Amino acid sequence: MKVREAGMVIGSLPVGPKNCITDVAGVKVGHVTLDFPLDEAGKEYACTGVTAILPHGGNLFKEKVTAASYILNGFGKTTGLVQVNELGVIESPIMLTNTFGVPAVTQGTLEYMLQQNPEIGETTGTINVVVGECNDSYLNSIRMFPVTPTHAIDAIKNASEQRVEEGAVGAGKGMVCFGYKGGIGTSSRLVEGYTIGCLVLSNFGRKEEFRAFQYHQGKGLAETSDGSIIIVLATDAPISDRQLTRVAKRSGIGLGRTGSHFSHGSGDIVIAFSTANKMTHFSSELTDQRTQIREDQPIMNWFFMAAAEAVEEAILNSLSQAVTTSGRLGRVVYQMDFMKEGNGRCI
Repeated sequence: MKVREAGMVIGSLPVGPKNCITDVAGVKVGHVTLDFPLDEAGKEYACTGVTAILPHGGNLFKEKVTAASYILNGFGKTTGLVQVNELGVIESPIMLTNTFGVPAVTQGTLEYMLQQNPEIGETTGTINVVVGECNDSYLNSIRMFPVTPTHAIDAIKNASEQRVEEGAVGAGKGMVCFGYKGGIGTSSRLVEGYTIGCLVLSNFGRKEEFRAFQYHQGKGLAETSDGSIIIVLATDAPISDRQLTRVAKRSGIGLGRTGSHFSHGSGDIVIAFSTANKMTHFSSELTDQRTQIREDQPIMNWFFMAAAEAVEEAILNSLSQAVTTSGRLGRVVYQMDFMKEGNGRCI
């Protein structure tokens, strides 16, 4: 269950109806999960997957969304973020997978978008595909490349606006967080008629770093590397790419509250977008007219708070929703039991 359903309240702002990134109208999420042996002995194992976040259900290339990214620590192998920050838009699904799956997922996403838009590379320019990753090699045989381009296409096709499946699913299947089973987590906050949604791929932290006194104590932890996290923020608030960067920076507060210090080998990366102002790809107009929230309005502080709270809760949901998972070399990572100590505390 989500931590909130276990009686733990994170922060003070209200959550959306689903307490998911899909509370932002039009946003869709889809998973493909791989869970099978790769050899007869069972030593090599596919314990991985792909997760797709679609900013809206239309043609993402023809209707781009305002976007930005922010790097808390850059030990990561993403694609597309240089152009996102240069132009301030996203024009593809945001894809998540394991480290060595990035090329295959990029190819699959590209194939899907080319099929949807025959003009790309012909009568118009190319497309910028955004892919984020975390290293799941403790449980997954990444050297055997179990993720294929087809899995990326299927994740996009599976995307829906329903309550997001969390934990050891999609790209989160093989991830480990604070020594427990981690993976996909999501949460949302409501701010004066607007929604801030968050989805994380959690794969970071050692057991000693987890602020267990805030939440609960536990045993059965896995010793892993210092890992990574990908944080995706979505909002329907009319804010610019520069303002999105400011909001994205506050993700680090939510991450830090759980115990992370953005370690040397951790790729801590935030990708943020707003669905409020879409940019049409084909236009002969010289200018665009947009509505944008003023910088000096108090609501910006509430957006900052919403980002911090949603990220913290999404990370905890990635832990509470995950189940004990086995993978390569007979390794097992145990789930965290949020019904133990700390249940019912207001953080």
